[in-house]
Amino acid sequence: MNPAQLNILLQSLQSRFEKNMHRHPNLIWDKIKLKLLENPSKLQSLYLMEESGGEPDIIAYDAASDTYTFCDCSAESPKGRRSLCYDDIALNSRKENKPQGSALAMAAQMGAELLTEKEYLELQQLGDFDLKTSSWLFTEETLRKLGGAIFGDKRYGRTFIYHNGAESYYAARGFRAKIQI
Repeated sequence: MNPAQLNILLQSLQSRFEKNMHRHPNLIWDKIKLKLLENPSKLQSLYLMEESGGEPDIIAYDAASDTYTFCDCSAESPKGRRSLCYDDIALNSRKENKPQGSALAMAAQMGAELLTEKEYLELQQLGDFDLKTSSWLFTEETLRKLGGAIFGDKRYGRTFIYHNGAESYYAARGFRAKIQI
């Protein structure tokens, strides 16, 4: 990321932060900006989240560890991260019509993680997300060993968590990423 890209990213993050104070009441942008500038690898992750359509914003703060959680807050699952199966095991198991990649691998390349079911439900308390799309969620190993993976969306004013074969992929299913700093 060059200096111009960094400046644009910081302006976007600050603008989104200020427009959505209900997601992070009582937090101060200048303190967050300083922490971001001290962590270039996290800035790079946020840049990749932003570039793929995630619109990252702070959704949680842990005062005990002085840790902020940034999460994709785009209305729909990020456009640049759709049509992916769950993980590389699922990707490699497909013999035909393979997707471009997997959600877990792309998240790792971004230096981010998929939301857990609990985190996804908490995110939905902050707004209406995935009204037309769905997002893969981190799946426990016991379920994954059986061939499945979970995803969530919001329909009819309610958040739903579903399951699917991990090798499946859809044009309207992506994933939401998070990073902690």
